[in-house]
Amino acid sequence: MQRETAIRCEDGHLLAATLFIPDTVKAAVMVGPATGIRRQFYTHFATYLASQGFAVITYDNRGIGESLQGTVKDSDASLVCWGQKDMPAVFSELQAQVPDVPYFLVGHSAGGQLVGLMHNASDFTAMCNFGSSSGQLSNMRPGYLLPAHFFMNVYIPLNNLLFGHTKAHLVGMGEPLPKQVARQWQQWCNGQGYVQTAFGREVKSHFYDAIHFPSKWLIAEDDDIANLANVQDMLRVFPNMNAEVTLITPSEHGLTQVGHMGFFSRRCKSLWPIISDYLLSFVDGH
Repeated sequence: MQRETAIRCEDGHLLAATLFIPDTVKAAVMVGPATGIRRQFYTHFATYLASQGFAVITYDNRGIGESLQGTVKDSDASLVCWGQKDMPAVFSELQAQVPDVPYFLVGHSAGGQLVGLMHNASDFTAMCNFGSSSGQLSNMRPGYLLPAHFFMNVYIPLNNLLFGHTKAHLVGMGEPLPKQVARQWQQWCNGQGYVQTAFGREVKSHFYDAIHFPSKWLIAEDDDIANLANVQDMLRVFPNMNAEVTLITPSEHGLTQVGHMGFFSRRCKSLWPIISDYLLSFVDGH
């Protein structure tokens, strides 16, 4: 069963979400989207997980897709409030809809990076991410460094100045981004440890030190952003987490490319059992 729903955050903001509920539920999964990516991008992956016995929730962060209220120029959304307000509300809704089962986070890029801002993150049994890393510019390969610097340090500031938001869709970077989302993304990728850059400033308190659950971090060999150095840089922010890193070589799975976005597309469905098998290993009877 697939149905649309609306989730009210603690500050009253409504988020658009989709629930996938199989006839027999073994566990439940929250899919954390990448920056500026609408929930429909994950529909085929969520449908696959439901076929494996997982209840799944996908959602649009505030300021993105159907969770945008008003115009993107007027949105006060930020990466911080995505982690502190949106993600906890979505997780609480999943727990309310599917009680008393193991809960997992499957994060794509920012969807895994921001988990330490969630006050209820300790309720997860485990986490499996794809393409989640610090995105630190200085660790990127030379061939990608120039376009990455241009997008972060020229395109974002110029767009925010001229339009009051970042037209990320014009350069293939997802939906139009609220100003604060783009600004924080720029600042965090220019520093070390991604969100750690904001500790003590925009992030007054967090739960990264309190996360102890097991995690699997998947990266593709041809991902220009989430390379091994940037994954290790991100993992420093989770000092007490049990983490394993798996490098995916596309050719070993009959694929020509995976990159930063391809994992959740149907052409890469041969990779999806990597996540479902990992999550099922924590479910009773497996």
